[in-house]
Amino acid sequence: MKAILTFGTLTVISLSLFSPIIHAEYAKTICTNSELYDCYKVKKGETWESMFPDPENRSFVKKINRMNIQVRPGLIIAVPKDKSIDSVEFLKYSPFPQNTATNGEELIKVDLSDLAWAAYDSDGTLVKWGPISGGKSSSTITGTFTFYRKQGNGCVSSKYPIPRGGAPMPYCMHFKGPYAMHGSPTVPGFHASHGCVRLFTDDAKWLNENFVDTGSTKVRVQK
Repeated sequence: MKAILTFGTLTVISLSLFSPIIHAEYAKTICTNSELYDCYKVKKGETWESMFPDPENRSFVKKINRMNIQVRPGLIIAVPKDKSIDSVEFLKYSPFPQNTATNGEELIKVDLSDLAWAAYDSDGTLVKWGPISGGKSSSTITGTFTFYRKQGNGCVSSKYPIPRGGAPMPYCMHFKGPYAMHGSPTVPGFHASHGCVRLFTDDAKWLNENFVDTGSTKVRVQK
């Protein structure tokens, strides 16, 4: 017997009744017994676009689920109970505190366990957050670093080339040797990179153009 909840036109099913063979990636960790989310099992033929026709709402739900790849049947996603999320309301879904000590400097935090980043202004107030995918097998370096180089949409990797040039790393922001935060169309809800911190490309663009100053802005990467 299934426990049924409703979210708009979606049918939401209690996660405790799912078969354990279903691999739901990050969503399982946040939608079980949650006051903020319901768990939803994707049906055959469904896409992000069909489930969430509004582009802004769809973007928020993707970011909450830490993934921008296409969904597949059987995937569990976390669906906010609040149907009217805007950019301000989205901040309350952050796994980071709304305020933190920054010593009067702008700071980016990256939490590899929560698959997320957060940007704090010089007053220590959270201004934006989003999903990440780090390196497989704990290969992303941890510690506090200062960004030393950034490039725009045309940034490519020299370490991991593809046949017609380096692998795309749009809006890359390097903070330690080859390690960088950069945009990617493949943020899958788990760690999958060679060590860099993958971001949704719109988040990378915002950070690159509006937040990160080379030589001064710091990033703190933690497990």
